[in-house]
Amino acid sequence: MNQFIAIIPARYASTRFPGKPLAVLAGKTVIQRVYEQAVSVLDEAWVATDDERIRTAVEEFGGRVIMTRPDHKSGTDRIEEAAEKIGTHADVIINIQGDEPFIQRSQIETLMQLFDNPDTQIGTLGKRFDSIEAATSPNSPKIVTDLQGFALYFSRSVIPFVRGVDSKEWLAHFPYLKHLGLYAYRREVLRQITRLPQSPLELAESLEQLRWLENGYRIRVGLTEVETVGIDTPEDLQRAEAFLAASQSHV
Repeated sequence: MNQFIAIIPARYASTRFPGKPLAVLAGKTVIQRVYEQAVSVLDEAWVATDDERIRTAVEEFGGRVIMTRPDHKSGTDRIEEAAEKIGTHADVIINIQGDEPFIQRSQIETLMQLFDNPDTQIGTLGKRFDSIEAATSPNSPKIVTDLQGFALYFSRSVIPFVRGVDSKEWLAHFPYLKHLGLYAYRREVLRQITRLPQSPLELAESLEQLRWLENGYRIRVGLTEVETVGIDTPEDLQRAEAFLAASQSHV
């Protein structure tokens, strides 16, 4: 039986939305909502931050928080430092983004179930695109998998190209898969991948998971039908408010 721990990387100095973990969403900070979703499934969750304001906020709502260096280039690197400082003995570490307040129990559980297979080194989630317009956005990375559900490639471009079919009809011919930025790693694999130098494909697409693929690691993709609303900009916060109000009105 695998033991799991969630670590939530949270930076204050976001270029597009400084301080977004502390933005208030329907009476609670974004980071509190993410943390509460994590601990609804897992016995142990931590926020990993480099900012005293975030640390104070997490402590005020009773969460666990660990301070990390400010110079990490990715959330994965921050998680590795946090795991070392915590001294966790968990088999699998789940990376829940600090700007995903609507992460659902079912999504975390799907990710955990991927590790029932001992061949799973890294896990992540994908969701079918609802429209070809959404699939064409470079802000929504796409996943192509093999027949066993392992990722072959991630891209900001629309892949694959459906030959002989008008692009408006592509969704009817192939199940285009949106990548959701939720990861889990076996403890030793996390230690290894954070020591790898940046790779050519990673630098080209600005997607760190390509570094892992280029170095021979395998990423198993779980499927979810649940949409999430990530918060990257103040406008996203407004959309999240509307999303929350709509979801509560259907309860």
